[in-house]
This record gives sequence, C-alpha cells and structure tokens, in this order.
Amino acid sequence: MAELILIVDDEKDLLDTLAFNLEQEGFRTDCASSGRAAVERLSRDPLPDLVLLDLMLPDISGIEVCRSIRRAPRTARLPVIMLTARGEEIDRVIGFEVGADDYVVKPFSVREVILRVQALLRRATTANPAEEEHTVFGQLRLDRSAHQVWVDEQEIQLTALEFRLLTTLLQRRGRVQSRDQLLSDVWGIDADITTRTVDTHVKRLREKLGPAGSYIETLRGVGYRMKARLEKEKP
Repeated sequence: MAELILIVDDEKDLLDTLAFNLEQEGFRTDCASSGRAAVERLSRDPLPDLVLLDLMLPDISGIEVCRSIRRAPRTARLPVIMLTARGEEIDRVIGFEVGADDYVVKPFSVREVILRVQALLRRATTANPAEEEHTVFGQLRLDRSAHQVWVDEQEIQLTALEFRLLTTLLQRRGRVQSRDQLLSDVWGIDADITTRTVDTHVKRLREKLGPAGSYIETLRGVGYRMKARLEKEKP
C-alpha cells in the first residue's frame, strides 16, 4: 500500500497543492490545519509514514507538535519534515533539536519537497541485506530489523534519522566521516542544509546514548568517527 503522508499547515492553498502533488506521485495524504488537529490525528490509526509539519501554526507551534511526536512511543520514530517561512539558522537548529529529520524553507519548490519526502522514506525503510542486523559494541546494542537500540539493557528512543546516523557510524567504526559525507549518506540528498545540522544531531545522539555517547569522537575541522575499539577490548 502507498505511504501515507500527514500534511500539517494552516494555509489551505498550500495544503491542497501539496496533497495534490503528493497524490500524483502515488502517495496517500491526510491533512490537518492546526497543531491540536495534528496531535489528535496522530493518536488514531492508520499512523502516517511521514509528517510534513509547518512551524507557524495558529494554536500550538510546530515545535511543540514535534516534541509531542517524539515523546509518544507510538510516534517517536516517525519521520518529520518541517515547513516554515523562517529560515534563520537558529530556527533550523531548534527544529532539529526537538527531533525534526529535515527542514524546508518557504517559499519552496513542491518538487523539492517531494524529493525530500521520497529520500527520507527510502532511508527509513530500505535496508541493505549485507549489513549487520544485530550489532553489539561495548554498552551499546543495536537491532536494525527491529529498529531498536539499547544501552546497558535500557532501550533508547531514537528518531528515524538518529537511528540512521548511529547505524552509519557503527558500520564505519574507526573511519572518519566528514560532515558533508554524513549529510549525503544519512540525509539521503545533497540538500541545502548547513553542516551545523550534523553537529546538532550528533550532540542529541550523544546525549541520548548516555555513557555510550563517548564512543562517538569529534575530529575538529574534519568530522566524526565511531571508535574502532574500546579500551577494555583486546585488539
């Protein structure tokens, strides 16, 4: 069945335009014109496969809606793309800090939005069968097929993008990943996103991983690297 996209925006013309074009691409769509309507819709089945979320809503902000999405176990891993007319870097950073996976500034090309939706869904659902399904590294345990991560047997709730970021770093242990490389491989498209995006997500990922967050090393001016081995491990 085609993926279901929930579009949340108070501009009816934009809602109609996005819905029409997404349906032309084979998606199913549902719409909400306020933050409260979006939260209520996300409590019901069927759960959307992705949310297009406007930042400036008439009741509660897109930031609060995104926080609500990430807090609820039912929607914690749901991919979210924020739509907003506010393009300052601080607004992008705040959006990413509350768990948005991508960010599109108005006015935008509808085609660009569709490409970002397709890329994010592809990254969320496509797995390489040659990749490890189960990975254990120190205090960290990852199950790719179940999309679950544990630190010291405590399950950690990650967004879809944070999970891909962690998986990518684990698969390339000991190898430096530049910010541009991570933007391309994790975000899925060479989008107009600053490398600050990567820094913000790595910071959030480290915080969520707690004691295992130190496994991710920063190489100033270069990028990030997952440690090749831990001190307690023998080479």
